[in-house]
Amino acid sequence: MAESVVLLHGFGGTCHAWDGVLAHLPAERYRPLALDLPGHGDQADTPQPITFDSCVASVLDRSPERFVLAGYSMGGRIALHVALAAPERIERLVLVSTTAGIDDPTERADRRERDRRLAAEIEKGPIEDFVARWRGQPMFAEDPPEVDTLARADQSRNRPDGVAAALRGVGTGEMAPLWDRLATLRMPVTVLAGVRDRKFVTVSERMASLLPDAHLFFVSGGHCLLFESSKIVAEAIA
Repeated sequence: MAESVVLLHGFGGTCHAWDGVLAHLPAERYRPLALDLPGHGDQADTPQPITFDSCVASVLDRSPERFVLAGYSMGGRIALHVALAAPERIERLVLVSTTAGIDDPTERADRRERDRRLAAEIEKGPIEDFVARWRGQPMFAEDPPEVDTLARADQSRNRPDGVAAALRGVGTGEMAPLWDRLATLRMPVTVLAGVRDRKFVTVSERMASLLPDAHLFFVSGGHCLLFESSKIVAEAIA
């Protein structure tokens, strides 16, 4: 019987971010369900405010009774919330290029303020302005051209108002850190980070050390592993 796999994209992306990964998942073994998260893709009209609780409810309402859960970046943070809310429904957890939150209250408050300013700016212009600004960050500077092209195409499927609402509600600065709750997750967890993504290499090492049944992998690539290392991500899910 095929195993259900629910897939959650990152901030500013859509369910199509997983297309390359899905191409490498054996159809006879896996039944994938890539979801658009609130504020993104076909969920752009999600009622506001968007919160972590509303995202958890959205994922669980659209998912089978029991499933493998994989999340990338923001999707990984939401995946952690889903697993903590309904651990009995999660067969395995796969966390790609993600974090359990910002510990330091001052740093978190600063990030929250920056995210809110960015959300206000996103609403003022076309989605192309957001994509150009987001992809211009230093963390993406070493992405190969084909990865940049795929990421920009995926983000361009969104609307500015939906992306802004998601940033206000479930941005990293809005998230209470989950580090002290990771030990309660008893399901097997695979943690992946790209070797160029140095910040998330450190974060992934910390997460793996706190999860009771974790498997940590560093793979070729940067932060955008769904585009740059899709086959390896598929193998990790499998």
